Amino acid sequence: MNPQLGETYTWRVVADQIHLVRHGEVHNPSRVLYGRLPAFRLSELGERMAQAAADDLVSRDRTVAALYASPLQRTQESAAPVAAAFGLAVVSEPRVIEPFNEFEGKRMSRALKNPLNWSKLRNPSRPSWGEPYASIVNRMTAAVEDAWRATPSGDVVIVSHQLPIWMLHSSVVGAPYRHDPRKRRCALSSITTFERTEQGFVEVGYVDPAARLSSGATDVGAV
Repeated sequence: MNPQLGETYTWRVVADQIHLVRHGEVHNPSRVLYGRLPAFRLSELGERMAQAAADDLVSRDRTVAALYASPLQRTQESAAPVAAAFGLAVVSEPRVIEPFNEFEGKRMSRALKNPLNWSKLRNPSRPSWGEPYASIVNRMTAAVEDAWRATPSGDVVIVSHQLPIWMLHSSVVGAPYRHDPRKRRCALSSITTFERTEQGFVEVGYVDPAARLSSGATDVGAV
C-alpha cells in the first residue's frame, strides 16, 4: 500500500481517515453461508446495528465526505443510515465485495462432515475453498487507495464484509494471511479505521458500537 516509485502526494489534499464498516446482522433463518448470494437483507437487529455504527461515526464530530459500499444488499442497507446522517450518496464499489466461496448456500456444520467437500479444504493457506487471500488483499488495497486519492478532504466510509476487512487489517499490520476465521476481530457493524502516513496506511482504531446488540445475533456469513 505504499506509493509507486517516484510518485508523490500532497498530504493535505486527500482523505483524512478511512473507516471500514462491516454490515449488520443478516436475516438468515436457515443459517447458511450466504457469501455473494442475492436477496440476503439485514434483519431488524441488523438495521439497529447499522444505525449504531452510523451513530458512532456522527459522535466523532468529523467530516465524512464520501461513502462507498459493496453492491450486496446487506452492505447497501448498512450504508443507508450513514448516508442519511451525512447527506451522502452511496457509491457501489465492487472491489470491497464478499469473496466467492465454494460453500455458499450450505450450512457449514453439515458441509464439513460430508466427505465430498473435503477436497475443498486441502489448502487453507490459499484458501482452496474460495477466493485467494492475496486476491482479496489486492482488490481491497486498490479500492481504499483510490477512495483516499479521490477525496480532497474529510473522511471516507467504506461498508464491506468481515473477511475483506480482516485481510486488509492483516496486510497493514504485517500478519499472516492464513488464520482461524473464528478469531477475526471484526464484529457485526464494527468500524476499523486507517490513516495514511508517508510510510503507507496504518490502522488507528477499532470499535464495536453494536456490541450491546450482539449477544443474540447470528453471524455465519463467511469462512
